[in-house]
Amino acid sequence: MITVKINGEERQYPQGATYEDVANDYQKEYDNLIALAARDGKIRELFKKLTRDCEITFFTLKDDVGNKTYVRSATMLFLKAVFDVFGRETVQNCRVEFAIGNGSYISPKGKINATEENAAKIRNRMRELVEAKTPFLKKSYSLDNAMELFRREGMKDKEKLFRYRRGSFVNIYEMDGYYDYYYGYMLPNAGYVKWFDVIAYEDGFMLLLPDKKDPTHVKPFQERKLLFRTLKESEEWGKEIGIETVGDLNDQICRGSLSELILVQEAQQERKIGEIAKSIVDRGGVKFVMIAGPSSSGKTSFSHRLSIQLKTLGKTPHPIALDDYFVNREFTPRDENGDYNFECLEAIDVKQFNDDMCRLLAGERVELPSFNFKTGKREYKGNFKQLGKDDILVIEGIHGLNEKTSYALPEESKYKIYISALTNINIDEHNRIPTTDGRLLRRMIRDARTRGAGARQTIDMWGSVRRGEEQNIFPFQEDADAMFNSVLIYELAVLKQFAEPLLFQIDKGEPEYYEAKRLLKFLEYFLGVTSESLPNNSLCREFVGGSCFNV
Repeated sequence: MITVKINGEERQYPQGATYEDVANDYQKEYDNLIALAARDGKIRELFKKLTRDCEITFFTLKDDVGNKTYVRSATMLFLKAVFDVFGRETVQNCRVEFAIGNGSYISPKGKINATEENAAKIRNRMRELVEAKTPFLKKSYSLDNAMELFRREGMKDKEKLFRYRRGSFVNIYEMDGYYDYYYGYMLPNAGYVKWFDVIAYEDGFMLLLPDKKDPTHVKPFQERKLLFRTLKESEEWGKEIGIETVGDLNDQICRGSLSELILVQEAQQERKIGEIAKSIVDRGGVKFVMIAGPSSSGKTSFSHRLSIQLKTLGKTPHPIALDDYFVNREFTPRDENGDYNFECLEAIDVKQFNDDMCRLLAGERVELPSFNFKTGKREYKGNFKQLGKDDILVIEGIHGLNEKTSYALPEESKYKIYISALTNINIDEHNRIPTTDGRLLRRMIRDARTRGAGARQTIDMWGSVRRGEEQNIFPFQEDADAMFNSVLIYELAVLKQFAEPLLFQIDKGEPEYYEAKRLLKFLEYFLGVTSESLPNNSLCREFVGGSCFNV
């Protein structure tokens, strides 16, 4: 018998019992479905067997790691259904491209038509597999055998990915004759994937899943055309240069082509920034460029580069940070934990901002404030502005797209830009990289460099940052006049060398340990490269250092 300790209680289980057996005994004590177990601090999938006396904790679908496990399992279930309904060749050509809200966009690359009829066929087959509780079987293969398996299955992207793997073995999942690879954990069987929907969208399908806040309810899909178009454009650019997966990027690094790739990518971004600048000037009458985006999207460097492009078109840009309009610290609202909430709109003196901007628009000379983050007070130090015919204020802040921020300014005087780091490269065709992972790594590296903050601190506050983005930024992104993707297709290979030492500092037993381990495993797929070839105006420099913009 094996002794298991859970929540201070000890129980005994026979040799050969699984973590799922234990989870079933304790499920009634949890308000959400148990997805994973942790044995003495190490995450275990529920289909694994108990091997020794241990202490166990559980993760549910409301936990980040549990939610990711659900998404991963649902994705394999979707692809298995495509495999069953349309055949092996079709699933070989399915690409899990990116997320839009609660939907994962999956493109069949023209092998099947994206119709509601075909979406229903996939959805119905998924439900049959759920009813049958078809298991996700995990087996370890030698690297050579794994590459041969996926060569046979026609999944050359996985064969290429494994070519750069340092370990000798790799774990493959099988679902009733369908084989696939996923980095991360899986649920025991399809019966756990109870909540999903599939709809036809554009040239592909949206796999709709619950979010971790409400893991048993699938919300209707909310269309975001501007975001979709920007993501699709980035995907197409990756195809044009032959880099769609990490394996493709590693190939380029090995061929010694990275320096050229960096120059091409930087030129492509500069062209996009130039196009936005021209659009601003061509509109006529624009006096306020409002830039907003989530944390670590590169807003500061972007605003500097946009200002340079505006200068080439005869304009005189003046940068303004909305943060300089923070209310004095004692008036800052607090969140539910009693901490200062710097990300809500009420943390900004919106009335003073609008008064100042309206006076500038009227041609008056106005003294603008700066915020002293040490004293927590707004200060005036003789920063006077007066707008001439060619002057434009470039205003950067998380609330820039919210109409309440600039309520008093005429609509024709504003040009709104949404910027975000929208990852445009996949691990392989079926393993996408969440855009939040890239931003988290960016912020972790920058915080360690500029604020002396450890990776543990950055991970700990990331949930709060994300909640602020969902409330204050994402709802307004479709109101933008232009959207800019700040991701550089090669950047994760550069960030790797900076991030790994920070993540290794997080000790086992700390709450952030699991996320650190996940990110370290994720970074193993990339061949690391030096940052020496980065231009000093690169958006990536805002995070790794060496920017000519002093950020």
